[in-house]
Amino acid sequence: MSFEASANHVTPIGLLRIDHIGVAVPDLDEAIDFYQSTFGMTCVHVETNEEQGVREAMLQVGPTPAGGHVQLLAPLRPESPIGKFLERSGPGVQQVAYTVIDIDATCAALRGKGVRLLYEEPKRGTAGSRINFIHPKDAGGVLVELVQPVDADQRLS
Repeated sequence: MSFEASANHVTPIGLLRIDHIGVAVPDLDEAIDFYQSTFGMTCVHVETNEEQGVREAMLQVGPTPAGGHVQLLAPLRPESPIGKFLERSGPGVQQVAYTVIDIDATCAALRGKGVRLLYEEPKRGTAGSRINFIHPKDAGGVLVELVQPVDADQRLS
């Protein structure tokens, strides 16, 4: 499915699809091994994001990227957001992320509805994507990530 063809199925604020589910883990390598050996997922990307304080991996569900991804997040330091999450809640689902066509337009639309975002301006996310988060108190207790991939086709094919 091309990005242009799928643009007809965009929500009014620019959400295109579920991008990934983020899971906080204490040990990234151990978690990658578990998800690969237990669920047959494929690790397609690993990186360290100093700004976010995480080492992360994207695991593809199914034979193509269209099956979605699970993002594993391990803290680089205890005071990072993921480190604090693990201390408070233990390992588990930390966020739900949605692909957006234009993160600036989506953020503006959400602010227009009175929704609080964690960042004034989008930040760098996985693989150079642009991201922002909806405050959990404004999303029923769920941390919602908005993701504009560098190349939108990379997450839609």
